[in-house]
Amino acid sequence: MIDHFGINCSDFEASKRFYDGVLGILGHSREMDFGAAIGYGSEGKPAFWISKWPGAEPNREMHVAFAAPDLATVHAFYDKAMELGAESLHAPRLWPEYHPGYYGAFVRDPDGNNLEAVCHDAPPEATAAS
Repeated sequence: MIDHFGINCSDFEASKRFYDGVLGILGHSREMDFGAAIGYGSEGKPAFWISKWPGAEPNREMHVAFAAPDLATVHAFYDKAMELGAESLHAPRLWPEYHPGYYGAFVRDPDGNNLEAVCHDAPPEATAAS
């Protein structure tokens, strides 16, 4: 449903390292780089953009959920985020309160945004160790 969206980043260098790492796990890469704005995606289409935040005040938190093809990729996203110094909000697990098969992990990026990797078809027996 979303064509593309972007966020502002107060520490652009930290954000570039972070998003290069976690989005690479999900099969995405830098598709366009204009110096002060980078578009990530796949197959030549940037769908997620980060830009330098010029403001002095803190940026407001937003939630972004990235699609993951399977549970292993949700775990790899979470592990890479932890390796890159992200704050863990929720380790990978089933979230049956959202819908059966919803499996996600939540972290904070360098600017405090709430990021999620989610797979929508996890088996009922999936556990955090999956």
